[in-house]
Amino acid sequence: MSTATRPDAATVLAAPKVLLHDHLDGGVRPQTILEIADEIGYAGLPAHDAASLGTWFHESADSGSLERYLETFTHTVAVMQTEAGLARVAKECVLDLAADGVVYAESRYAPEQHLAGGLRLEQIVEAVNAGFRAGETEAAAAGHTIRVTSLLTAMRHAARSTAIAELAVRYRDDGVGGFDIAGAEAGFPPTRHLDAFEYLRRENAHFTIHAGEGFGLPSIWEAIQYCGADRLGHGVRIVDDIAIAGVAASLWIRMAEKNHIASLDDVDLSSVRLGRLAAYVRDARIPLEMCPTSNLQTGAAPSIALHPITLLKQLRFRVTLNTDNRLMSNTTMTKEAQALVDQAGWTLDDLRWVSINAMKSAFIPFDERLTIIEQILKPRYAALGAVGSTAPVD
Repeated sequence: MSTATRPDAATVLAAPKVLLHDHLDGGVRPQTILEIADEIGYAGLPAHDAASLGTWFHESADSGSLERYLETFTHTVAVMQTEAGLARVAKECVLDLAADGVVYAESRYAPEQHLAGGLRLEQIVEAVNAGFRAGETEAAAAGHTIRVTSLLTAMRHAARSTAIAELAVRYRDDGVGGFDIAGAEAGFPPTRHLDAFEYLRRENAHFTIHAGEGFGLPSIWEAIQYCGADRLGHGVRIVDDIAIAGVAASLWIRMAEKNHIASLDDVDLSSVRLGRLAAYVRDARIPLEMCPTSNLQTGAAPSIALHPITLLKQLRFRVTLNTDNRLMSNTTMTKEAQALVDQAGWTLDDLRWVSINAMKSAFIPFDERLTIIEQILKPRYAALGAVGSTAPVD
């Protein structure tokens, strides 16, 4: 298979995948929600069979109503308030990812959202980690090798970020890879949590920041230059600092949609100019945790074909491919990859490249990252027909 050949569906499914941006409470199985709700007496669900409940989640996420979208998480978080519930959700997360061909994943969740049942923060972390380990063991027994690392998230509108950062450091040798902040960007800049970020840097700890999804360049700039983020969650709005033929890339993409331009894969790169911030992000190889389907739902991109991830790939930014919320977006890593193949012209070598990008950017030690790249990703992509040597240089 040449780099110009699009992989078929069986190849995309078989390709080993690396996932850096996936919310644990955004990927719960509908049947699990029903069963735990029944066990704990939670009566607030909008549907009472798995198929209808799954449809409700998907339709709510696509409704255009922020209130209805946020309500979806109310229901998943409600069934994640006990040690047993947390461990079950975590275990099933691993099994679902392994079945989808994921070989390494970082799953994030906000411990502060799981206190309603009386659990302590430490109990929450230990329950989730136990679930991940159980899932890894069961997946391995079924022939799927996968490693899952936790990221602890603080909510940017709340005031627990330093406590959650300290928790991440306390458990970093026991399954927690790093720290994150999430929630509405507008009105809640990352600099509100400088104490947490300064603490993490003093402790040589890793962290990512949701930035450049619902808000623009100031959010990205603060996350990098004030807070020192290792990675950017989403980061799609970096295109606001890129021009194509003298037109802001974000506007150019909207114009391309109206002009029925099929894909960003053939943009004349000689016409592209990077602003200072975009150039810094590319030069510093700051990873972008991009989530195409989720970005369509939030309005950050007009279509898969015209999602900025393809332009940023062509420009050699450190792009990674992710799911964000698998339940709400009705997605998997295979679906995300297949959509880019079908609608944006991606090849098997493109998928190989973003997988290696992600593994290079993972919050585990260098030698462990290298082992997965050299012993799993490269051999398995080669066996599928990826050329590799002609893939974009990182």
